[in-house]
Amino acid sequence: MSDNWKEIVAEWHSGSAFIGRNPAGANVQIGALDGKPGIGPMEMLLFGLAGCTGMDVISILQKQRQSVESFEVRVRGKRASDYPMVYTEIEVEYILWGEGLSTKFVEQAIELSEEKYCSVGIMLKMAVEKFTSSYRILEPGQSLETVAEM
Repeated sequence: MSDNWKEIVAEWHSGSAFIGRNPAGANVQIGALDGKPGIGPMEMLLFGLAGCTGMDVISILQKQRQSVESFEVRVRGKRASDYPMVYTEIEVEYILWGEGLSTKFVEQAIELSEEKYCSVGIMLKMAVEKFTSSYRILEPGQSLETVAEM
């Protein structure tokens, strides 16, 4: 198989539950299985986006010697009300904790990810009507609740 191909296997278990497996042996549960909630297929797309852009941004910031202490990527998607109920809007929020993080470097890292490196995000941007992103830089130990109260 060419290096440009990616392959996974999704094995049906019961009801609408599947276990997804990649060639490295990592597994993910798709749908509810044995009373345990799983991840829905449309949520998987959002997870893929968060992971893809998150890996880009943290890698770029580390190369720029930025001291990121903690990092979250939050993704929300609004679905169409009629079938096939595709995403029509996607919002990405990057939340970074660190002392002295450069706004300039954070913005550059996000832009590089969203415009050049994150294939998941670039593909989804072509499919949705509206794709937006924002970021917040917080000091170490600062909670999101504290920021919301400001």
